[in-house]
Amino acid sequence: MKDSLKLSDPNAQHNTLQLLLFIDDRRSSQKNIEDIKNYLHDLTKEFDFNLEVIEIEKHPHLVEHFKLVATPALVKINPLPKQTLAGSNLIGQLKKWWYRWQDSLTKQKQENRYNSETSVLQTCLPSSDLIRLTDEIFTLKQEKEELKKQLKFKDQILAMLAHDLRSPLAAASMAVETMELVQNNQNSQQKEKLQAKLYQQAKRQFKIMDNIITELLETSKTVSRQLNIFPIEFDLATLCQEIFLTLQPQLEQKKQKFIKDIPQDLPSVYADPELIRQVIVNLLENAIKYTPKNGQIAIYILHKTTQKIQVSINDNGPGIPEEKRERIFDGHFRLERDETVDGYGIGLALCRKVINSHYGQIWVDSKPHQGSCFHFTLPVYR
Repeated sequence: MKDSLKLSDPNAQHNTLQLLLFIDDRRSSQKNIEDIKNYLHDLTKEFDFNLEVIEIEKHPHLVEHFKLVATPALVKINPLPKQTLAGSNLIGQLKKWWYRWQDSLTKQKQENRYNSETSVLQTCLPSSDLIRLTDEIFTLKQEKEELKKQLKFKDQILAMLAHDLRSPLAAASMAVETMELVQNNQNSQQKEKLQAKLYQQAKRQFKIMDNIITELLETSKTVSRQLNIFPIEFDLATLCQEIFLTLQPQLEQKKQKFIKDIPQDLPSVYADPELIRQVIVNLLENAIKYTPKNGQIAIYILHKTTQKIQVSINDNGPGIPEEKRERIFDGHFRLERDETVDGYGIGLALCRKVINSHYGQIWVDSKPHQGSCFHFTLPVYR
């Protein structure tokens, strides 16, 4: 038995109960999975069904396709409609639904009402091949959508780059032209003071242009690349403490008050620590950027459910209009308030990409002139 408990005749699979069991590699999940397998194994004496065991790390597109939010998860794909059972009490849920599924399968056989597309695929292909084909089709669709987004992103970035470079370029050019006029029309002492000031202004404008181009190259490369996720068990509180130390000079410079509310009994999370570090740093740096001097920033972490923890980062900056709260995660959208602030707003798109890849959610609560609070969730290591 490699990836299934019981394989039926491929030509008869449309008459068989078809189940997909999604698992992860957490040690704490293994007993759960073994219990489910043992329970289903006992049912093979009485019922004919097919079970495919799928590792989520090897089939991330299937996870997204079935919109799974927790593992282990059991998905019934035949008879239609699809149904997903998830959580720690899968056996209890199975006991509730098993005979209903069998009754539905019996009616399907009697009435011979099959979905034509599913029937053709399942009649011609073994279940494992069907999963592979579905995975490949979904991957191609995702790649097509990703390419379309990247092309749109490129056009918007070029337009923003041309707009944002125009102002510092004009200021630097004006400084150089003024230096040329000063060279001929000022006395020696005044000339030296004014030239030194103009040199500094020109250098500052060239530095701004260099920062714009550097940030653009780095952030666009990060957003467009395929994320390589290496989840492990780690202590989120320790990671946050490391981040706080690195950001302390920025907080002190603006004399901002920083509040931390992190429970001592916070459970470990199962995620990629470096990617989560990027998310927290980005959200905290945004909070520092938009919170005024002597303002207040806070981070709260809650053990939301047995499977999720929630991180919230709050500021008392200008806030975000309700109609634009979702668009700020697009990766190319900037609020009017940001036109005088360095950056392209690409960081929030990266945050959403990272959190979604961990089967979490990210969102913002905000009121204009009353600050913003960004929230995201991560899976608990169990």
